[in-house]
Amino acid sequence: MKKLLLIIFIALATTAFGQNQINFEFGTFDFLKDQTEVNVQLKFDNVLFQADNFTEAQYLERRKAETLSKKNAVAWQKWEEAWGNFKNTEYLNYFLKGLNGWSKRVAFKKDINSKYTLIVDTKWVYAGWHAGLVAQEGKLTSDLIFVETDNPSKVVMKLQGAEILGKKTNKDFTMEYGRIAGAYEVTGKELGKAIRKVIK
Repeated sequence: MKKLLLIIFIALATTAFGQNQINFEFGTFDFLKDQTEVNVQLKFDNVLFQADNFTEAQYLERRKAETLSKKNAVAWQKWEEAWGNFKNTEYLNYFLKGLNGWSKRVAFKKDINSKYTLIVDTKWVYAGWHAGLVAQEGKLTSDLIFVETDNPSKVVMKLQGAEILGKKTNKDFTMEYGRIAGAYEVTGKELGKAIRKVIK
């Protein structure tokens, strides 16, 4: 029995480790060596959700039906407002928190005038679940694209965060948007760790 539990633990740990992957597609971080700040934007267009690859409209329609069947219209309105707030503001805040915690030489900020801009282009989201004492973190796949701010068609580097597994330590983790935010934070952290290896 102990051997079986050990095998299960190792399998789960390996799976979780393997998911937090930053894949380099092209370019290097050399362009950051003389920079102190980089602008960051979040794109949330054409995102697919869950293993079924729902569109955002499909995902929200299912979530609305679920909320209305269990609660009421007021509860749905509250959830929908929180979803919009996280999509428009908090996901990027969480990403910056994770990234700036590791990138010490270059500060990443939103809405600044800098030579380069990092575009976090969200591709796929798994919202996870929460059932009291047991929960599954959210996951995120995103393209991480560095462009020249004045000429966004000029891509200097592209990476991908592939199925990054989130973390449980945020106050909204019991809700979908909180679990997704945790995945943005870990994506930022993994990118920051990769940058720190080069920009010391």
